[in-house]
Amino acid sequence: MKTRIAELRKKNKLSQEELALAVGVTRQTITSLECGKYTASLVLAYKIARYFGLTIEDVFDFSDVEEL
Repeated sequence: MKTRIAELRKKNKLSQEELALAVGVTRQTITSLECGKYTASLVLAYKIARYFGLTIEDVFDFSDVEEL
């Protein structure tokens, strides 16, 4: 899943470590999210979106997710 995390983080001059601490995960989790190797849980997606003052849809790209 594609995300705007790296873009938003850089725009706000945050390191991966700073964002990780703010949302309660490790730096490695942020790295994995940015590289598309990990899909955030709903709770983590919500925390990240709220941190940036955005909706989940503004941060995460669901266009490649199959519909039910």
